[in-house]
Amino acid sequence: MSSTASGAPRRTALDALHRSLGATMTDFAGWDMPLRYGSEREEHLAVRTRAGLFDLSHMGEITVTGPDAPALLNHALVGDLATLAAGRARYTMICRADGGILDDLIVYRLADAEHPVYLVVANASNARTVLDALTERAAGFDAVVRDDRDAYALLAVQGPAAPGILASVTDADLDGLKYYAGLPGTVAGVPALIARTGYTGEDGFELFVDPADAEKLWQALTEAGASAGLVPCGLSCRDTLRLEAGMPLYGNELSTALTPFDAGLGRVVKFGKEGDFVGREALAEAAERAEQNPPRVLVGLVAEGRRVPRAGYPVLADGTVIGEVTSGAPSPTLGKPIAMAYVDAAHAAPGTAGVAVDIRGGHEPFEVVALPFYKRRK
Repeated sequence: MSSTASGAPRRTALDALHRSLGATMTDFAGWDMPLRYGSEREEHLAVRTRAGLFDLSHMGEITVTGPDAPALLNHALVGDLATLAAGRARYTMICRADGGILDDLIVYRLADAEHPVYLVVANASNARTVLDALTERAAGFDAVVRDDRDAYALLAVQGPAAPGILASVTDADLDGLKYYAGLPGTVAGVPALIARTGYTGEDGFELFVDPADAEKLWQALTEAGASAGLVPCGLSCRDTLRLEAGMPLYGNELSTALTPFDAGLGRVVKFGKEGDFVGREALAEAAERAEQNPPRVLVGLVAEGRRVPRAGYPVLADGTVIGEVTSGAPSPTLGKPIAMAYVDAAHAAPGTAGVAVDIRGGHEPFEVVALPFYKRRK
């Protein structure tokens, strides 16, 4: 990935290719990224029915290694990473001492050599925050925290046709690769970490490679996927795909003002793991509050009309504000506007009547539904 002058967005190794494809580019978390190549709706539906190819090189990769790497990550994060088997991945979070969420992460445990090796993948907007926090929390541990954000390009193939497309250009055993697992392999002659992970609600793979190999791999995947209907996809459809799948986005559903329990994700906090961890006391209190007196609950909303709710719009019941939309968009799969919102617990049950969203002064009726809006067929 290239570095640019201070204040200018960074560019991924695929920047020139995106522009040659006519992508609409946008500044996202300090990176110049493809927003769409044509119709975001068509890109979205391609992922749901065929396959899409994404450049996700803006994500932040941090390597943690050394004899105490498992203990360090158990101390620094809320999950139990010491019990994570080599070749597997885990969704977790890093929190402040007060329990506020600094970021949600995917952590891969790579094949152990002399010492355990973990790859921590942070959101682009929080990569520096996570790196700094891990570095600070590493004090006293025999472990090394390394900034590898420039060492990787990240491509993703997502959709029902993804396994077949990838299988045609790799000798890796994809049938044996479980969800939230990763293995080293070669894809179209390119060394890669092949991970069965994604942020779309579909089956698919994320491929961590050397930036110098990114364009070769993109072209090979494009050719391999041509007959299966694979298309290049931008960040816009990635957002509507994750929204339909009920996946939280940092800065929308997650923030330092919320604990994992506030976000309905208390399951990622492992109080039973060995050793203390940052935020433990505050999170134990948050867990008790959530059980005794639930705060606002994250729910799904489906519009009865055609107007689209956006983040920050008030949610009402009988004219009284009961919550706030965190993400909203038209759903290409459902054919209706949808949203995620935090609402008072008394109005959170699916089917709750009388809920509306204030959309520019108009109170538009919405149905409360359970998340996710969409779940793929196995």
